[in-house]
Parts: sequence; C-alpha cells; structure tokens
Amino acid sequence: MYKFEISNVIYQPNDTVTLIFKDLSGHYPKPKAGQFLTVSFTFGEREVRRSYSFSSSPDVDEPLAVTVKRVDNGEISRFLHHQIKIGDIIDVLEPQGLFYYEPQRGRKCTLFLFAAGVGITPLYSILKTALMGEDKTRVMLIYSNRTVESTVFREELLEWQKKYPDRLEIEWIFSSSKNLLHARLNREYLIRIVREQMPSDGEALFFTCGPVFYMDLVRFTLLGMGIPDSCITKETFYFPEEEEDDDEREEEPVDMTSYDIKLRFQGIEYELTVPYNKTVLDVGLEHKIKLPYSCKSGMCSTCISQCTTGRVRMDYNEVLTDREVENGRCLICVSHPLEEGTVIEVM
Repeated sequence: MYKFEISNVIYQPNDTVTLIFKDLSGHYPKPKAGQFLTVSFTFGEREVRRSYSFSSSPDVDEPLAVTVKRVDNGEISRFLHHQIKIGDIIDVLEPQGLFYYEPQRGRKCTLFLFAAGVGITPLYSILKTALMGEDKTRVMLIYSNRTVESTVFREELLEWQKKYPDRLEIEWIFSSSKNLLHARLNREYLIRIVREQMPSDGEALFFTCGPVFYMDLVRFTLLGMGIPDSCITKETFYFPEEEEDDDEREEEPVDMTSYDIKLRFQGIEYELTVPYNKTVLDVGLEHKIKLPYSCKSGMCSTCISQCTTGRVRMDYNEVLTDREVENGRCLICVSHPLEEGTVIEVM
C-alpha cells in the first residue's frame, strides 16, 4: 500500500470529479498511460476497494490524477464526491491494468480513440502521452456524449487541439444533436470516419472505452473492416456498486459441490475449501490472505492467476482471451473450482 494526499479536488461535468494526488512515499511506480489506480478504504473491519483510471499522463509534467463518476448508490464514489477534501490521506495500490499505450520515439502511427462518456478518462491519458511522447503520431478521437455541457475534459481537449492542430482531430458526437445520422456512433458512421482517417502508410491502433454495447459496436465493426483483433484494445467502465438487474443474473449453477483446492501465493501454499456460491477470492479473503483484487467482477486484470491443475468456471470475463482461458488463465474474483484438488497460482 502507498499513501496519497489529496492536493486538489476539481468538480467537472457529468457528475465527475478529478482528484489530484501527492505521493507521500516518494517512490510510487510510474503508471502507463491508460492504466488505473485502486483505492482502499477500511470501514471497521471491512475493506472496500475501487479502481479508477488515471486521467493524468506519465509523459506530461503534471501530478497523478484520477477522474471519478458519481454513482447514485455507489458507496465509494459518493464518498469521493461529497466527503473527500484537500489534505486527506488515502491508501492506494500500485498502478495496474492491461489497457495502456507506451510511446516510442520515431513511431509513425495513427491512434483511433473511441470514447463514450466517462470512458474518456484513460483515453485522455493516452492522448496526451501519444502527443507528448511521440513526434509523428496522429490522434483521432471519436467522443460520444449526451450534450456539449455534459462533456468531460471538453475545454482541456480543445486546448490540446489548438496546441497540436496537425496531429489531433476530434469528432464530437452528441445524442442531443438534431442531425440524427450523427447523434450516435453507428456502424456506417464509424466506417466512414475510419476510412477517411486511415493512414496510407504507418500503423493504425484502436483503443475504445465505454459501455459494453458501445465497445462491441466498435470492435465488431472494425473486425468486419478487416482490422486485426491484435490492433484493437478495450477497457470496460463498470461500476461494481451498481445493482444487477434480476433479469440479467445468470442462473444458479447446477453443480453445488464444495471443492478442496490449493492456492499458491507469494511462495506459500494454502489449502482452501470453496463452496459453489463463493469465489476463490472470497474464500481467500475470508482466510485473511492478502490477495490482489480490485473490481471483483471480472472486469480488470488485478487478480489474474494460473490454474495449473484441475478446472475453474468464471462467472464473467472481460479481460482474458479465449486462448488464455484455454491455457488455464483465470480471474480468481469470479472463479469457482470444478474439480477436487484444483491448484491455482496467483500471479
């Protein structure tokens, strides 16, 4: 754990707030553009963790910052919006996440950034890094919002566009627009933008962040255009505080067996019994094992592990590829063992 001091609190459109930090330890690892920060709060004996993307860029001379959207029934997001203040000290974990961009001097690339609402946060970090950390990279930001007034970082993005008029182009999309063809991103709209901006030479990379349906639209349209899947990176913005709709819940698994497993973490092997209605992470935390985790929903990469013996079932997975799953990778926050003697190594 590291200690951060809140050095500034900036309230922004669309029920978002940006928290500016001062690293009290002086040796916090440098994040990569697009990664997220996990904050940890303890209420009595209960620890609560939440992850928020850095809106700051490691390649810009600026302090570390995250941007947080307020969720109506969100325990931590409401606390950060209404109770956190300058001078407060919070516990944080090191930067994490597989959604990131690392600049390379001399690279000639066109970055297509697809953002919806607060999904702009990690893409704003990537945008700044690409412009500051590279000389030839062009950035095409496609940014969807309800209205001009609800657009996070609008003024800041306009300033970046003035600073890099030849390297940054922004397609503003507002659902309140009277032009219904351009009120929302759709397949034909997306194809036209990409075809117009696709470089004749140099590589093209695609990053998208927003609701699942939005990212599915982007990814499947790009794949249909012949864009390799390896060139498309996505980051799901998911709020664990949101209640799940009864109609969206998966049916209870038929297998209600409790399985004995071995969990290996930091050189120690633990023998655990995992009942059908609890995850490997749940049981590990009950045994006071300080396992890495953040979202508890299969949406981030914090708890990636390797199943070396046996099998597991995951409730949800927004991180691992099919091949990784076939090779035994799993997310222990959503994993349930399916065989006696299953062995899992936490990475």
